[in-house]
Amino acid sequence: MPLALYTFGMFSKPADDPANDGLHQLNGPVFALVDKAEGLIARSGYASDTGPSPWGAEVYPRFHEERGDGWSPATLSLWTDLEALFAFTYSGLHAVALRQGRAWFEKPNWPPLVLWWHGQPGYPNWTEGVRRHEHLHDHGPSPDAFSFRKPYDEYGASIKLDKARIRKLLQDRAPS
Repeated sequence: MPLALYTFGMFSKPADDPANDGLHQLNGPVFALVDKAEGLIARSGYASDTGPSPWGAEVYPRFHEERGDGWSPATLSLWTDLEALFAFTYSGLHAVALRQGRAWFEKPNWPPLVLWWHGQPGYPNWTEGVRRHEHLHDHGPSPDAFSFRKPYDEYGASIKLDKARIRKLLQDRAPS
């Protein structure tokens, strides 16, 4: 069963403010890397961009404050497993972007991401991602909506990340 990921953030300044130039410069290279990442099944695109087709109408959680930008940074994707997603998220260029996030994003009062096992045919849509994101915020981790800190397997059992597998994934993708 594939693992779904929804992420959401809010810019500290308007999206086109020069303070966000670093994010905009990293965005294309990070998406190019994720598209080749081990464990990625597919990711949703955005109606306003070229690239993958969007998985339904893009919507945002109730935490979103429209500031005249018309959008907020969010992603929706499917992965084979927790460890592959974790290895991509917290290493390489994506990790560089995460470390610089304080310069671009508001400190969230909501979870930055939500994970769930997607047992339905096809891809999850943005509305489902938002619903699960808000559920995690309101009720904490559960088999229906969780994070890396308290993950669940596809059967609903609480688990721990396989750190040895994460190390192996990172080692395999390290330049020789």
